[in-house]
Amino acid sequence: MVAGQVSRHEVDRGILICGTGIGMSIAANKFPGVRAAPCHDDLSAEMSRRHNDLNVLCLSADMLGEKLIDRMVEIWLNTEFEGGRHARRVEKIQQLESQHLSHG
Repeated sequence: MVAGQVSRHEVDRGILICGTGIGMSIAANKFPGVRAAPCHDDLSAEMSRRHNDLNVLCLSADMLGEKLIDRMVEIWLNTEFEGGRHARRVEKIQQLESQHLSHG
């Protein structure tokens, strides 16, 4: 699975496409180190990378057209994480994950 490859650092990022993108984002986020979310437009795809360092993009095949998906994938792949104040957010997420894994 893509999320497993991201979690094991075999790949830097991955893209999943299903009916809504929601269920697979829930499943992908069960893997350590994965930050997955469904995105529905150019802005959410860009900001998911820029502000949250999203490493698994989840897309809806049922709700998005092919041209929009292509554009979103291009934006997502070409957008870098800004770091700075956003890095603190990602660090907090990683701390929560680590605390949960050490108690699980």
